[in-house]
Order: sequence, then C-alpha cells, then structure tokens
Amino acid sequence: MFDLTGKVALVTGGNGGIGLAFAKGLLKAGAKVAIWGRNESKNEAALKELAALDGDAAAFVCDVTNTDSVATAFAETMERFGQIDSCFANAGGSGARGLLHELSADDWSAVVDLNLTSVVNTYQPVIKQLIERGAPGKLVVTSSIAAHLGIGNGAGYSATKAAVSGLTRALAVELGRSNIQVNAVLPGFIETEMSLKTPQYFQDSARRRTASGVIGTLEDMEGIAVFLASSESNYITGQEIIIDGGQSIFPM
Repeated sequence: MFDLTGKVALVTGGNGGIGLAFAKGLLKAGAKVAIWGRNESKNEAALKELAALDGDAAAFVCDVTNTDSVATAFAETMERFGQIDSCFANAGGSGARGLLHELSADDWSAVVDLNLTSVVNTYQPVIKQLIERGAPGKLVVTSSIAAHLGIGNGAGYSATKAAVSGLTRALAVELGRSNIQVNAVLPGFIETEMSLKTPQYFQDSARRRTASGVIGTLEDMEGIAVFLASSESNYITGQEIIIDGGQSIFPM
C-alpha cells in the first residue's frame, strides 16, 4: 500500500517548509518529484536534502503567479519526467497583514494572486496533460485552518484559503469522471520558518489549543502527501483534510 513507484509528483513551493516535507514523503514512497520555487539557491539547498533520500528529484525556477513562468517550468518538468501524476499546489503565503479597510488595492491583489490565482495557474497545464494522457491524477492544494477560523489582521489570507477550498469542491465535480481526485490539506500551526516568525503569543495560543499541547512538525505533513498521491485515496475527493492536532475543535 501507498507505493508511488513509477509516479511523478509536482510540488510548488517545494523548496522549504510544508512543500519540502511533502516532497520528502513522496520520495520515500518511491515517487519521482519535481519541485518549483522562485529562489534558485533555496531550490538547490532543497535538492541536497532530497538527495539524501536516494530518490529522483529535480528543481525548476518558477513564479506560480506568472503564467509565462509556469508554462516554462511545466515544459521543463515534462521534458525531464515525461508526465505528472500528482500535483501539490502548495506555494503561498500570508500576504500583507493589517486591518481590511486599511489594505491597499495592490496588497489585496497580491495575496489573491499568491494564494488563489497561483493555484489555477499551476493546475491548468497539469489537468490538461492528465486528460490528454487519459491518466488518473491527484490534485492537492495547501489551504489552512485559517479558512475556518477568524484571524484578525489576516482577512486576505483567510479569504484566499477559503477560496481554494471552494475551488477544490468545484474541480472534484468537474474532473471526477476523468478519474482525477481533488482535495485540500488544511494545516494548523506547523513549525516552519514562516510560522515561527509569528508573535510568541500567537504560537503559545496555538499550542494551548491543540489536544496534546504539542505543535505540529514538518514530519507530520509527509504522510498525508503520500496518502493523497496514492491509489489508496481514490474514493476521497472534494474534501478538506485538517491536520492541526485538534486546534480547530479544541475549546478556548
């Protein structure tokens, strides 16, 4: 079970944090992995970590908010691996923080491009090649429990993460007859370079609200990537899978 030998997985934002954790889990399960990231030096550093797992991985410079950049990275990925079987649209970020009525139009557009439009840009060529191949496929987007929880000074982040959950449900219906499953992963507070830059009171609050009192680690994210990329998840589609140690259901 969960053997990904012969499969190719694409992970955007795969050069660090949750994306790199996804890539590690996929490699361990036998998949070949392509990572897309904007920063070439971070891509190279990630490949060194992945090389220790004795798998087949490659990195491509890509800005997923730019359709020309996506087209180039997609072509390079297909030339290197010949196919993409699962796609993890993981790239994203918090965007500008602040009260909604004080955000500029550019700030709002930037977070929409980063967390929503980028997913569409990534999915479009992957879906097209899956359908042209007549191959089954898996699409997974990294959302957040912020899609469900109210988070002050982060309306753009919460709204766009909720939007990709809606996109997930729509695509699950749209692509179901093509044997393509589409799901969203909603992490809670996971120890990443980005999350550890948040205020200490926020980190402490997240820890208190987990059922175990323990913050999630990147290793906790590897298994869900393998499961959702494998045939063992074939009857799961259009779902939001929350990985937060109970943070979203724990009483205040």
